[in-house]
Amino acid sequence: MTVHDVARKLPEIAVLREHCRALAMLEAALSPEWGDRYHSFDAHWSEGEALTSMRNGSGDEYSVVFSAAGVFVRGFDHESPMSPYAEDGPWPGVLDEVPEVFKACVEEPAFCDDGMPRVTACIWREVGDDGWRTGAIDFPDGQTDDPDGADYLFQLLVDRSPEAFQEWAEDYYEVPVDLDAVRHVMSLRPLTEDVVRALNPDIGLADLADDIAQSGYPMR
Repeated sequence: MTVHDVARKLPEIAVLREHCRALAMLEAALSPEWGDRYHSFDAHWSEGEALTSMRNGSGDEYSVVFSAAGVFVRGFDHESPMSPYAEDGPWPGVLDEVPEVFKACVEEPAFCDDGMPRVTACIWREVGDDGWRTGAIDFPDGQTDDPDGADYLFQLLVDRSPEAFQEWAEDYYEVPVDLDAVRHVMSLRPLTEDVVRALNPDIGLADLADDIAQSGYPMR
């Protein structure tokens, strides 16, 4: 699956935003240490913008910027044959058609290395669009079924089921993960002491106060 396939499977902007918020809150409960988490959501990243991000600690990452203009999605797979480090710049087509309204995201220092965008996959959607967009890309032949890393990077954005998150989290954290609690959070229902402790018996609701405030997770 490439970025083209992911673009066809992503939901509406509002649905994606709330799903990303839920992923971040689930991980906040499972992992009190921020540095050990994959997913985060900052509802106050900059004026008028929210940012959700994934980092796996091995160099793979994505960023999703939500703004009044729409959504900009950047993914980077450090082992991809399309890595800008291998090509001395982004792979042809990945960023060439990004609309001007998202150019600041392309050039965002947090997403670049000495001015070079760290990107192997890019998707965007302006508010008035009827679907997600990508560039016209000639992918490298015969090297991998996931040439740009999109299949791996965006797996939990494509499969947004509670079961998919449970399976992923149990594999990563190596602990049982309560499916009913996952469903509760993914439905964006207000957190309760019982739900938090079902996810992590070592913390309580009060321990998540900062994460709730940062992510804007609804509590009413």
